[in-house]
Amino acid sequence: IFAKRVQWSVQSLAYRSRVVQKLVGDLLNVFQDRLSNTFFPVLQPAIGVGSAFEGWNPHKDDAVYRLLVPLKPPRGHTFHLELGTAGEMPTKFSCIHVELECTCISDQPGENKLCFLHHPEEELRGRQGASLLRTLCTGSYLDTQKTAQWFQQLVTSAWGDMPQSRHYNMKVLPSSRSCKLQLTNASGRTLFIELVFGVQQGDSDIFLTSEPTEVAISIPSTTWPESYAVAEVKFFRHMARQVPLDTFHLKCLQLCAHIVMGTGFSTYTLKTVVMHLLNTLPLSSWSRREFLMRLQDIMCYLHGCLEEKHLDHFLFGNENMPEDIILPPDFQTAEPLNLFQHLVQDSAAHTKALREFNKL
Repeated sequence: IFAKRVQWSVQSLAYRSRVVQKLVGDLLNVFQDRLSNTFFPVLQPAIGVGSAFEGWNPHKDDAVYRLLVPLKPPRGHTFHLELGTAGEMPTKFSCIHVELECTCISDQPGENKLCFLHHPEEELRGRQGASLLRTLCTGSYLDTQKTAQWFQQLVTSAWGDMPQSRHYNMKVLPSSRSCKLQLTNASGRTLFIELVFGVQQGDSDIFLTSEPTEVAISIPSTTWPESYAVAEVKFFRHMARQVPLDTFHLKCLQLCAHIVMGTGFSTYTLKTVVMHLLNTLPLSSWSRREFLMRLQDIMCYLHGCLEEKHLDHFLFGNENMPEDIILPPDFQTAEPLNLFQHLVQDSAAHTKALREFNKL
């Protein structure tokens, strides 16, 4: 009875996620046609990330469907990732250096392409159009704000070519580092979509992204924070194939995340706790009949972490990681990152956190 009172529908969230994924895929296909002969970043298929695509949502019907659009360098360009301070984990203040490469020798017989390195700039402007360095970079570094503005303009100009434009009224919402869309249908139902941009670290599931964060407000626009969202959504998909079909692990997370809203505990903290428990408890125990026991486990785990002032980030130094999640080698050997480090440094914050937990 208590479980049924959780106002949430897996089917509804999954259906709307598929609708959003299809819409964004169609939008990117329109862009690819328009950008095929340009020297702007090559847009890759979008990856759904965040709680809505992981299968839970603390905001009930007001979910923000966030997707990561990976960027590849266009012909004649390379992206060189400068990953913060050497030895720093997680890496902070990373930049994407755009470098030119010689294209004098064309891959296509008879093709007469100009080379950004070896032809005069006037000739390049006349025959090759806008260059990536002049339009989306500050100096020689890819700029998050210029990239977001460029993408927002693409959406505005391309929306009329979308079949979904007959069913939704689209509005681009203000955002300096991403593209936020508000789609409203004839019945007044609204979808909120946020598109962020990223460059992959090697062949791993870790990206440097433009995703707006509290830290991103105070950092330069040429700084791309490290994101673990793709690895985390892959973990939840992996677990969805392993746990019982009633997906009560997500309902546990849904309920707990909703309870902590408005407190000093972030939903990311609760998600981290649940990921650790999914990796340690028998998967068969995440079922309806043990719903309250799992809720108790989540709160007990959180309480223990608060008392010890220590909660490990799930991806750093975790030896029990599913094989289909690809992490950079230094993640495997890194010391576990303490998400509660601020409680170690601030005794008043620790006392407040314990007090808030007791109220929960």
